[in-house]
Amino acid sequence: MTLLKGPRMEGRSKSQMIFRLTLLSLLALTVAVAGMASPQEAAQSSAQEQEVAPAGGVNEYEGIVKVGLGNYFYLPAAKGFDIYFQGKIEGQDASILAGKEIKVKGALLKEDPSVFVAESIDIKEAGQYRNVFTRTEEVVLKDHLSMRDRQGFPALNITSADKSQEWEGKGKVKIYGALTKVKTADGREGDAIALAGDEGKAIGKILVDAETDFARYYIKKLSLFNKFWFYITVKDTVDVKVRRKTRDLFHADLVFAGLY
Repeated sequence: MTLLKGPRMEGRSKSQMIFRLTLLSLLALTVAVAGMASPQEAAQSSAQEQEVAPAGGVNEYEGIVKVGLGNYFYLPAAKGFDIYFQGKIEGQDASILAGKEIKVKGALLKEDPSVFVAESIDIKEAGQYRNVFTRTEEVVLKDHLSMRDRQGFPALNITSADKSQEWEGKGKVKIYGALTKVKTADGREGDAIALAGDEGKAIGKILVDAETDFARYYIKKLSLFNKFWFYITVKDTVDVKVRRKTRDLFHADLVFAGLY
């Protein structure tokens, strides 16, 4: 027996089809949303992955290394870029390259075009180049502070050792001063940032507890300058009695140094 489809049956079939399509669309949307990372997770993922920019392809520079520290070195021929290599150079850091004539191949970092990532490094010995490094690892910048992140360090102005409110609770800041040496509490020699007023009168010193390789590398690059900007994280204030006697203001960690 053949069933005839009347207007009511056709209307019911169309309603069921629309309901099923709607349900499938909602299910697909739910799966898509579940698969999406939160903004925080996306930021963390992006921070962990450093992509070398393909634009312009691989470039090659030759010359004598002026400064090398940690995983960074400076080669004037490389247009002022900071050159970074992921890993070790024959078990050593970049300090072994200082004063050596080298040839480096690599490309710019997509996230920060001021960084040139080395793919290979050759040292010139007895007129011949010898390969000492070939990148085999993913790029994860160590201690690096990007141009964008530096904008999150507002300038700090300190006028007096007695005005602790000028620095307490400020967090990440940059301050203009000169690097100097001091004796630490345990008798060792440590770094400090000496501050002076507009007329050159000494205000006090910021005691540096820790320094990143990136900051130390830049300090070496800035060796021709007496004063520059220090990017720091403000920590504990020195006790007021000790502060008035020694002019030691507070403790800080140094993350970067630059001319601006």
